[in-house]
Amino acid sequence: MEISSALPTPAQVLGMRDGAIGQMEFARRYTLGLLSEVPEELWQVPPAGIPSHFAWQVGHLAVAQYGLMLFRQRGRAEGDVELMPGWFRKRYSRGTSAIEDPSPHPDRKTMLGMLERIHIAAMEFMKQAPAELLLEPTEMPYTAYPIKLGAFLFCPLHESIHSGQIGLLRRAHGLSPVR
Repeated sequence: MEISSALPTPAQVLGMRDGAIGQMEFARRYTLGLLSEVPEELWQVPPAGIPSHFAWQVGHLAVAQYGLMLFRQRGRAEGDVELMPGWFRKRYSRGTSAIEDPSPHPDRKTMLGMLERIHIAAMEFMKQAPAELLLEPTEMPYTAYPIKLGAFLFCPLHESIHSGQIGLLRRAHGLSPVR
């Protein structure tokens, strides 16, 4: 069976955008549920044999959502330096790890606040993103299509992958599973 390489129509793009918005909302609620009962004293503690911790996971999700749903879609905008400071992006972007930088991470409240602000800004932007914008070409990472819509479609998948890692961190710390 051959898979078509044709791009979706503008109407299909908007339908997929709206579906991805729902997936992103679900993925974020699930992630926050996993994090809701993590005690502050475990926030920056990697379990034995696992090179990550909750603070890095949250920082990485914030950077990824900013990158896939805002920067890749519209470039830098006024206010982005406050929304996503350069030091934060460098510390939690692809290729970084919690173990490589043992200096203290921002506390739980600060990290979750940044994650929420980026989520709100990204969701507001994507709900208004026109099909013409989403049909523009982009580079990896993306899923399904090499267009800006593909970068957005990747975001809830990426979040779900990291939710699994957060679930593993919970179990490794002896916390009960959420599901």
